[in-house]
Amino acid sequence: MSEIVTLHAGAASLADWRAIYRGAAVTLDPSCRPAVEAGAAAVAALVAQHEPVYGINTGFGRLASVRIDDADLATLQRNLVLSHAAGVGEPLPPAIVRLVLALKVASLAQGASGVRWTTVDRLMDLLRHDLLPIIPAQGSVGASGDLAPLAHLAAALIGDGEMSVGGERIPAVKALAAAGLAPLEFAPKEGLALLNGTQVSTALALAAVFEAERVFRAALVTGALATDAARGSDGPFDPRIHALRRHQTQIVVAESLRALLAGSAIRASHLKNDDRLQDPYCLRCQPQVMGACLDLLRHAASILETEANGVSDNPLIFADTGEVLSGGNFHAEPVAFAADQIAITLCEIGSLAERRVAMLVDASLSRLPAFLTPKPGLNSGFMIPQVTAAALAAENKQKAFPASVDSIPTSANQEDHVAMSAHGARRLLAMAENTVQIVAIELLAAAQGCDFHAPLASSAPLERVRALLRRHVPPLDHDRFIAPDIAAAAALVRTGAIAEAAGETLLASLEAR
Repeated sequence: MSEIVTLHAGAASLADWRAIYRGAAVTLDPSCRPAVEAGAAAVAALVAQHEPVYGINTGFGRLASVRIDDADLATLQRNLVLSHAAGVGEPLPPAIVRLVLALKVASLAQGASGVRWTTVDRLMDLLRHDLLPIIPAQGSVGASGDLAPLAHLAAALIGDGEMSVGGERIPAVKALAAAGLAPLEFAPKEGLALLNGTQVSTALALAAVFEAERVFRAALVTGALATDAARGSDGPFDPRIHALRRHQTQIVVAESLRALLAGSAIRASHLKNDDRLQDPYCLRCQPQVMGACLDLLRHAASILETEANGVSDNPLIFADTGEVLSGGNFHAEPVAFAADQIAITLCEIGSLAERRVAMLVDASLSRLPAFLTPKPGLNSGFMIPQVTAAALAAENKQKAFPASVDSIPTSANQEDHVAMSAHGARRLLAMAENTVQIVAIELLAAAQGCDFHAPLASSAPLERVRALLRRHVPPLDHDRFIAPDIAAAAALVRTGAIAEAAGETLLASLEAR
């Protein structure tokens, strides 16, 4: 039976969001219903008072001063959704759309947006039936929330646009009908509540955290394996060194590396037979670099967990007093900063791994056969996989420039400072995949390097990793079509199999904060 996550509005854990992203079914804690109904009742009371309230009976943005007649309030919300569904580009991946839907439910279910329970439950219907709105990836500047992408989600609820059903794109109205659902007609405030929010940026950034978490763990393993391949020392991982620096994540990474290398006969041979006093930084400074990366990942994960549990709508309904307060919770600056931190982390994980690959193929540094091939010259071995790793590392560096420092005014200068959170978060999955490929190349190169030390064996955890790899990729004893080898290694990194083979308990976690 697949995992089921029950959303507790405002109190979901990072593990909950990870499970939803990985495909868990979603239910909603029904205890939130009274708060939702109270918010909807407050909006109905405001409409009955016939006083102008932004987003309920006025225009939007720079048109907020235009009063809308009661007879046109439903049309107002529909027009808002259709006019804002202006996204372009490739659709968001299905896993991201499911996460967006769950994040939107978690926000609306807190009752501060003034939507009806029917509307919250209709979003849950989409999750229950796996009806995924087609949401173009481009068009958000991160304030007033992710307007254009979320408008495509809202449009699907009223039967406009398209949905993905079983991987097939069909008109939204047909997808709803096939599931026995009628298109919604929005009540006052509901279109705006669905559009306002940071759920698309947050979903993309959360997904990147979860992908970065896996590649980070794999890179700890491949870094340890590369250390053994180069007959590097584990002296730099001595706990006394890191206790003096005092960074907890550096201490944790050093502990993981020591555990991964414990019992290695290759490492022991270095202590007896090697005249090198200090290893290159790509080996020696792993705790310092990877510890700093873990710090950033943990901080970004914490920010995104908070954001995922918050309400980023505007205006907000306070049912206890009947007040409506306009603010700026839709401004996604926290998400933008978190996305930039994740980008830096992915860039550095890949950069360090690429340097270890470059060190291993350089015979003058690694003291292994040139380009890790038994017959260099006749064979090129790992010459070009290292070039590929360098190309990917360079691409990540180009993508890592902070998106959050940019801003461009919109809506006739009413929205004059924006977060660019969607830009910052949308690049991350591509960066994570680049890093997966770099670490996969390191896995192949490090395992090949260790082959040259036979009959000496590495540690028990690293030998399990080598055995796993060798079930999919044989040693490179002569040149062959190598792209499938990289693809097979990348699958092991991407799925978390490398870290699992090494022993999950040894590796640093985002939750350990």
